[in-house]
Amino acid sequence: MRINREIYLQALIDRMHNGMIKVITGIRRCGKSYLLFEIFKDYLKSTGVNDSHIIAIELDKRQNVKYHNPDVILEYIESQITKKGNYYVFLDEVQMLDEFESVLNSLLHISNVDVYVTGSNSKFLSKDVITEFRGRGDEIRLYPLSFAEFMSVYKGDVYHGWADYVNYGGLPRVLSMKTPQQKVQYLTSLFNEVYLKDILERNKIDKTQELEDLINILASSIGSLTNPSKIEKTYRSKLQKTLTDSTIKKYIEFVEDAFIVSSAHRYDVKGRKYIGSPLKYYFEDLGLRNARLGFRQVEETHIMENIIFNELRLRGYTVDVGIVEARERDGKGSMLRKQYEVDFVANLGSNRYYLQSAFSIPDEEKRKQEKASLIKIDDSFKKIILVKDVVNVSRDNDGITTMNVYDFLLNQNSLSVDL
Repeated sequence: MRINREIYLQALIDRMHNGMIKVITGIRRCGKSYLLFEIFKDYLKSTGVNDSHIIAIELDKRQNVKYHNPDVILEYIESQITKKGNYYVFLDEVQMLDEFESVLNSLLHISNVDVYVTGSNSKFLSKDVITEFRGRGDEIRLYPLSFAEFMSVYKGDVYHGWADYVNYGGLPRVLSMKTPQQKVQYLTSLFNEVYLKDILERNKIDKTQELEDLINILASSIGSLTNPSKIEKTYRSKLQKTLTDSTIKKYIEFVEDAFIVSSAHRYDVKGRKYIGSPLKYYFEDLGLRNARLGFRQVEETHIMENIIFNELRLRGYTVDVGIVEARERDGKGSMLRKQYEVDFVANLGSNRYYLQSAFSIPDEEKRKQEKASLIKIDDSFKKIILVKDVVNVSRDNDGITTMNVYDFLLNQNSLSVDL
């Protein structure tokens, strides 16, 4: 089963020969090695690049242990560059290479070499790219399968595909598994044996249960505003445990660093400024999130919101939670200040979209409720309500577009569609 991850392939193509180290990062098992060693390699060969000009080393293989030595690997790579023309160096699990920063920086000095690497997020994160390469590293962030990628190989209709995606997420290997039991076992084991151990190992955490409790709290509250103080109260009231705000903040940072969750900050739309805590947290992969909770809290309302957030991120948007303040009269005629929330404010360059996730709009009262925050925004950027109901794309008299979530997810250009 081959999934041509075209967004990321194009990202690599766009960065070819830019004089930087291309670093593919992302959650474990999301397909980083496959993207580089299969999809991108096939692309290079299709453009006429000879196999001898692609120097690919998988550093996690036992037979390649000798290449963990920086001098040995540099000598080998240089020995392969025997002709004119461009050479492409692929290094998988680059963190296993001793002094990898020095090796990669050395390769940058060879004019006809283009360098691409992947790294395990237990030892090599986005902030490492910034720190270690100081402007010479170009990160390509890889996400689990989008719904469109998932459906491109799914054997079934979109509705059954949605049900599977909501439950088991988008890690590529899950798609090859035939029974729910296999998927549940794989995701549960993966979380405990890989992701959790990654965090513990990298950050030298001894109190395993406290970290697990935190992850469970975040998993139970996707799409809800939260902060360390609120989580600390949950520890005390529900778990009868005490954990300081600073420790909770540190643990959340560790979980974000491992690409398990991502945060969305609050943005004052009219005031054009960011508001501090609380934030919202969303899971990178919903199958992993559900595995943490034993598949007991699969609420489609919040999960649909999580899927929309992830889709916007992989399309390249920065995504915030919008806050719109308005002054309104109460029943007694007094003026009151009221806050409305927009689920997502998505920005990319000069483009901005306001999106509301509404699982269902069964009547006019619900529609009025979902539109309330969007109507209060007085700029001309596009405002969209996404629903799971099967409806045609439409725009009402207030200029608000309604679109079903399948149309949004399955069309890469859905946000820019004009009626």
